[in-house]
Amino acid sequence: MIVLDEQLQGLGLEEAVARWYRGAVIVVKKLRPGMVIKDEAIPALLRQLKQPTFVTIDYMDFWRRIPADNAFCIVCLELPTERVDAIPVRLRQLLRLPEFKTKKARMGKVVLVRETRLQYYSQHEKLVHILRWPTAR
Repeated sequence: MIVLDEQLQGLGLEEAVARWYRGAVIVVKKLRPGMVIKDEAIPALLRQLKQPTFVTIDYMDFWRRIPADNAFCIVCLELPTERVDAIPVRLRQLLRLPEFKTKKARMGKVVLVRETRLQYYSQHEKLVHILRWPTAR
C-alpha cells in the first residue's frame, strides 16, 4: 500500500501511481476522514496498516525527525509543489532499486530522494546510507 501525504491530494497522483503499482494507493486523509492529521500522528496511523509506504514532499518534517520503524517505510521527496508531477516516475525508479524493490526490503527505512542521490536510514542501522540516484528516463 502506498499512502500519499495530504498535500498530494487532488493532483492526479493516486491515479498516476496506481497505473503501475499493484497495491492500493490512497491519501492519508482517507485514514481519518474529516479530521486534521498532524505530522506527528502519521507513524501511529501507518502502524495500523499492513506494510505501507508513505510518500511526502514535506521532507523537512519527516527526514531525520521520524524514527525508522519496521512497520512502514517513509519516502521523502525533495521537490517543490510545482514539480509534484515527477513523483510517480521518481517513486517507480526508487521501488526498482534492490534496497526498496520489495515491501520486506523497504520496511523500516526512511528515505530522502534528492535530484542526484538518495539517502536512507533504517531502524537497525542508524547510519545514513547514500546512493547515487538514477537519472530520469
